[in-house]
Parts: sequence; structure tokens; C-alpha cells
Amino acid sequence: MALLIAALPAGARVNGPALVPAPVAAPAPVAAAASAAPPASFDHFRTGFPLTGAHAAVRCESCHRGGVFAGTPTDCASCHNDVIASGKPSRHVRTQGRCDTCHTVKTWQIARFDHSGTSASCKSCHDGVQAAGKPAGHIATAQDCAACHTSASWSALHFDHAAVSGTCASCHNGTRATGKGAAHLATAKDCGACHTTQNWAGARFDHAGVAGNCASCHNGTTATGKAASHLPTGNACEDCHKTAAWSPASFNHADTTAACTTCHNGTRAAGKPANHVPTAAECSDCHKTAAWTPAAFSHAAVGSDCASCHNGTSAAGRSATHIATNTNCADCHTTAAWAPARAVNHADVIGTCSSCHNGTRASGKANTHLPTTGECSDCHRTSAWTPATFSHANVTAACSSCHNGTTATGKSATHIATNSNCADCHTTTLWSPAKAVNHADVIGSCASCHNGTKASGKPATHLPTTGECSDCHRTSAWSPASFSHANVTATCSSCHNGTTATGKSATHIATNSNCADCHTTTLWSPVKAVNHVDVIGSCASCHNGTKASGKPATHLPTTADCSDCHRTSAWTPASFSHANVTAACSSCHNGTTAAGKSPTHITTNSICGDCHTTTVWSPVKTVNHADVIGTCASCHNGSAAEGKSATHIATTADCADCHRTSGWTPANFSHASITGTCSSCHNGTSATGKNATHVATTNTCEDCHSTAAWSPARTFNHADAIGTCASCHNGTSAPGKTATHIASTGSCDFCHKTTTWTDVVVDHTQVIGTCASCHNGSTATGKTATHIPTTAACSDCHRTTQWLPATFSHSGISSGCATCHNGTTAPGKNATHMATNNLCEDCHYTTAWSPERRVNHNDVIGTCTSCHNGVIARGKPREHPTTSQDCGSCHRTTTWDM
Repeated sequence: MALLIAALPAGARVNGPALVPAPVAAPAPVAAAASAAPPASFDHFRTGFPLTGAHAAVRCESCHRGGVFAGTPTDCASCHNDVIASGKPSRHVRTQGRCDTCHTVKTWQIARFDHSGTSASCKSCHDGVQAAGKPAGHIATAQDCAACHTSASWSALHFDHAAVSGTCASCHNGTRATGKGAAHLATAKDCGACHTTQNWAGARFDHAGVAGNCASCHNGTTATGKAASHLPTGNACEDCHKTAAWSPASFNHADTTAACTTCHNGTRAAGKPANHVPTAAECSDCHKTAAWTPAAFSHAAVGSDCASCHNGTSAAGRSATHIATNTNCADCHTTAAWAPARAVNHADVIGTCSSCHNGTRASGKANTHLPTTGECSDCHRTSAWTPATFSHANVTAACSSCHNGTTATGKSATHIATNSNCADCHTTTLWSPAKAVNHADVIGSCASCHNGTKASGKPATHLPTTGECSDCHRTSAWSPASFSHANVTATCSSCHNGTTATGKSATHIATNSNCADCHTTTLWSPVKAVNHVDVIGSCASCHNGTKASGKPATHLPTTADCSDCHRTSAWTPASFSHANVTAACSSCHNGTTAAGKSPTHITTNSICGDCHTTTVWSPVKTVNHADVIGTCASCHNGSAAEGKSATHIATTADCADCHRTSGWTPANFSHASITGTCSSCHNGTSATGKNATHVATTNTCEDCHSTAAWSPARTFNHADAIGTCASCHNGTSAPGKTATHIASTGSCDFCHKTTTWTDVVVDHTQVIGTCASCHNGSTATGKTATHIPTTAACSDCHRTTQWLPATFSHSGISSGCATCHNGTTAPGKNATHMATNNLCEDCHYTTAWSPERRVNHNDVIGTCTSCHNGVIARGKPREHPTTSQDCGSCHRTTTWDM
């Protein structure tokens, strides 16, 4: 930066906003510089300090005081010091950080904040004025923010109850912090009454502050509830128990919800004695809680059989006239009433049916009973009197004595009229079918029985006829029968179907006509007439040149049936349909037989049927482009066929260069014949334009990209790029600083050129770190092998503007003077230097070579006069006596005077 500013004419003024704020008073040499004005087209960017953000609107003289440009500072604090420009306000956060750590040139508002440089406590800023303080809902505490929060994350906090002021419930209310859970004991006590801040669980408990009843806690979940062996009861715990002691408890039957036997089971309380009536009934069915006796009795739940009590001793037993049976009392009787019996179980009755069913003990045979010697059980069942299982074996009368329609089923209304006895035709084992029929005794005609109801009638395949059975059949044998058409009532085909009688032959005309429509019963052939209306099948099935006349040799080639064009009433005139024509269209549509292609028809080798339909000539159903002769544009010109739309890309290419005849889209695109610029299409509407991450530039697409491949770009012109280098060279849009790049805050263009990346001019003002962090022999040139041994930093002697000459200081030299002052690295002893073994530092200062701080004559080589000769050192004064003796003859090195 210093190099660039120094390059400006002395006292030059820029044409535009101020570069950076200027100091109050420039150094005297700078202030005296000439004030030649820069050219009107001066580009401030070239100074290394681009005017961006809020700086762009600052006037030049605000920074360049007195028209002086060289030496204008570039760091924020040099100007923003409340003298040149506004500095930190009194309420500013106390920090040693640089302005640009938090602020940017775009806006004074904080863009980013780093707590690491802040030296004050949190609440000095987080006071609700400078920065967000404790919200209204914050826990009441005197602790500093940092006691719980960190600058890395406000919400990931560590908490200490020690400094919290207020009760537990002021925070643990279910809003600020977890409050009492839904299952918490109902209590008005503060959390601290039972819990501690060290451990929430293992609380100390006192019933005194509980607001609910016992069961609200003692429910087996929140606290111990009723044990599995507890009496079932609807009582609240406190009805029987006390909080001071669980037992002993007071008891009341009134609210007990379980059965008596739950307790009165001989273990918890007295149960049933050994002589108790066996019963499953609950105690309370007979007994009362007020008094055990007397008891009310009910058979309902007695658990033993009747005979255990009803044995004639304990209670009344069976009478002398009781049916002989092994059945238990309860099988027949009920506890509600002894008689009548509700049921009799015949299985356990001892003896035959008639021993009871004799009309005295129990009902016997009725007067209308069939005469029989059979036992009741031969026909009847003990489970039900009817229906009975009947056997003719013991019946003593004739069939008709019973089968008379009253005692038993007689002849039905549909029975054959006959004088025969039942047994003549039927058997006692099976009524139907009859074992035999004697037609001699049948009264009436054949049809009176053979009607399909009384007896089998005509089968479904019988000839329809009004003739009586006997007209054709005999009673001795059903077939063979004698036949006559005279009484047939159906059509010929009902018999002449190829099964019942001879039907139509294989060569017969397919028709729905009845035989009689064409044939007679006296003679089958020749036919008397043919009705085309009833003929089934196409005309050609008959009109094939064999059965009937067919198509003549000059007929149109077609698979159509005759009836498609002709009528049965008259062969001509005929109606025409293309549907089944078998020849090509052009065989007729040749301009002679029928209309052919018009003069404006597309030039094509396709036949008519490829594009046109027989139902309508236009519009065409399809176009087979494979057979079209000529270019696309010869048809797709907006007249013969649809041409390029108004929004089509401007191009001289033929349609076929991009499009296919099988599908207009997608197109196979080539930029070769495009006549417009890239942006005329690549505008984000017609085609993909610059994406959101594209380099900001006024270049046209073709300046960088090629039509063969969008990426990588074939070249790049930085001249038209908008923005700083870093806006692209950020490691995302374009390569940024490498890992080994010099640590620098400057923009790329402080050091690099857009024409070549590696030919750099380093602006040291933008470098972060010491000289040695770069000048270490790896990143940049370091100290040479002949460099003076020193621990001083490069900047102690050298300037970034010029390596030499250097401003030298002996303060960091780590070796003796002679390692440098040897006449090669630095000036050594000159030719007139006294001959001595002393080190330089024995006599000279590093601050000034002359005069010497002292001379140690002990190490001087030679006589006194070799130095004290008036040239190297002071010699004899004029008043000295004339003598040839050496100085040492009279003088001492410790003192000149004798």
C-alpha cells in the first residue's frame, strides 16, 4: 500500500471520493510536497485502497488534508479517532480489537462480533441498552452472565442454584423450568420443603401439606397403594387408616365392595361350618352383616344334589307311586314347585313305555291310533312323541284302512285314476317309485298320466305335436314309434337339427329362415324360394362364382363384402366405401380414374394411404418425413406447413440440423449457424442464463465461453469483472488463497495482476505477521548465508519499500564485531588503523565508531610512534624536546605525564 501511495505525485489529489481519512498534520517533508493534480481519469483502485461501501461517498479532502496524499493511513483507528472522523462512542464495548473485527465499510452497524477481544464483564454490555440483557422472564439472580452462559453459545448453559434469588416455584412453574409433573403429589408446599438443589430424587416427605386424599397418591404408582390382599372396598384410606400409623385400622362393612367369602373364608374371618348346606351362594344371599342368624334360604346356589337333603329324613323324598327311575330329583322337578314336573328323562326310567303310558300313570294310545301290537318305542321317541318312526310290520289292517286321507295319507289329487289296490303298485318299504303299473286298470288317456307330473311326459327332445301318445306309441313298448308330419306343431328346424332328424347339410346356405320358407314337406329339393333377409354371412359366402355369381374380372380389388356397396334388391347402382379396397390409392387416384396429387402437393415418395385417410382427405393423419423429397424449409415455410415461431432462436440453420422428424422436441442443438449474440438466447428465459454464482461481469458470454463446452471457460477477461478479486477468488467461484499463501488482509490485486498470477509485487502493508513469517527461505527469500548474525526482526533494519540501504542497529547482533567488520561484510580496520590484537568492541562503540571509548595499549603491536605520529594518533607537540627516543622511554601507557 505504501508503495502505491508513494507512487502518486507529491501532494496529488484524486478525482473522486476520499481514499482514507488523513492525519491532522502531515510530516513536514510531505506537507511541503508539490500539489500537482492527478489526471481526471484517476482510478483510486490502483492505490490499493478501493473506495467501497460508505467510503465511496466521502469527499477527498476529508482524508487527504491539505491536498497531501502520500502517507495517508489505511487503518480504521487512525481516522476514526473523534478528530478526523467519528470514533468509538462513550458507550462502546470495551475492547482492544480493531474496528474491522466487527464493522465493515458498508455500514457502521456490527456485521460480526468476537467476544475474545472484549475486556469488560458481560453485563457491562448486556444491559438491555447496548446489547440484549436479561429478558423479563429471566431467572432472578445476581450472578454475572458468564456464570452460566458462554460467548460461544447463549443457550448451551451450565447452571448453579446457589445464586438464584426467589423460591423454587418462581422458576420451576412448568414455563421457565420443569415444574411439578402431572403425577406429582397435590400439595401447596414449596419444592424446597421436600427437594434439594443437589438431588431432585430422594425427597423428604411430610403428609401435613398434601392437598388431596390418600388415594390420590397411594394408588400403587405414585406411592404404595392397597396390597393385593387388601379388602375390596370403596372406602377412602383415611376411613380406616391414619397417617400416623397404617395399622391397626377401624372397619365398617358398609363400603366393602367384595363378596363376603373374600374375607369369610376361614382364614381372614370365620367361614362356613362343616355342617353348612353345600352351596356356591354368597353369604349375603342368606345372611346379613347385622346378624348371622336367622338366615333366609334359597335353592338357587345349593351345590349338592336334591337327594342329599330330599331323602325322606332331612326333607320329603319320593312317594310310593313315584315312577321307577334312577334320575335325580332336579332332572324332573324344580325348587320353585314340586309338581307338575318340568321334564321326564325317559333314559333313566325303569320298565317299558306301556308300564307308565297305560292311560293311568301317563297318557296311552289314543282312540284313533293305528291298530298295532307294537310297543310304543317301536315308533315313538322319548324326546318327542311326534314325528314317529313308522313300520308297517305290525299293522294288522289293509293299506286303505289307514291310507284313506284321514288316518294316513291317501291317494293324492294327482294320483293316476285307477281301480287297483295300493299294494298292487306300491310297497310298504318305499312308496315311490311304484313297483309296477298295470295300464289295463288305468282310467283315462295316455296324456292324462304322461303329462310330466303324474308320469313322465314328452321329453324336451320330443317332436312338438298335438297327437295323442297312442297315435305313435304302444303301452307294451315306447319305441319304435310310427311317424306322421300331420300333427307336428313346431317348425321344421325343431326336428331337422341334425340330431332329432336330418338337418341342413354342410354346404347349406347359412340362414335364419325356417325350412318351410324355402322347402316343402313333400319334397326337399328344389327349393320353392330364397329370402336374402334371413341369410346369415357375407354375400361372398354364396356369391363366390360357385353357389351364385361372384365379382366380375373388372371389379375393384377389395376384401369388402358385396353388401358394403350392393343391395339384395338390385345389384346396381352401388354405394362406394374405401374401407376394404386392397389395392394402393394410386391405382385409382392417378388423375384419370380418380383425383390424384395436386400441383401444390408435397414432393414425396409416400403413397396416399401413408398420410391421408379414406374418410377425409385433409387434414392428413400423419406425414412420413422419411419419404419427403427436399429440405425441411421447402415445406416448413409458414405456408405449406408450420414454420419457425416468432420466438425461435435466430439462425440460418436448416430445421433438420436441430430437430428430428420423429419429434420436434427435444432438439439436438448446434450453435454453428446462430446469428445473434449468446445473451439474445441465454437470458434465463429462452435458454439458461448466468446462474446466481456467476462471476459479476459485463463480458458477453462468448468473451469467455465456447459453444462447444460451457465449462471450463476458454478464457477470462478481468477487465470487465465487477467487484474485487476476492468476490470471485474465494475458493468457491474461483481458486482462492492457497494454504501456503502469505497471511494477508489485502485484496488479490494489491500484489497480483490479472494478466499473470505468479508475477507478483508484494504490498507489505497488507501482510499480516512479522517479516520472518514469510522471509524464512521457503515462502520468500530469507537471510542470506552472509547476513549479519542477528536476532533482530527484518523490519528493524529493512523497509518493505526497499531492501537496501538498511537502517542498521547493533542491538540484536549476536556475534563479535569482527564477524561483520572484516572488510567484506562491513568496513574493517582501515590501512591506517593501529596494529592491535584488540577486538573492535574493546575500543569502539556500536553507536559511533569514532571517537573510541578507550584504547588498551597492552594489545597494540609496535612502538608508540607507529601510532603517535600525528596521523594515526596524536604525536609529539611542538614544544616537545627534540629527541630520537621512543615515547615509551619516558611515558607510560597508563598516563602521559611522567
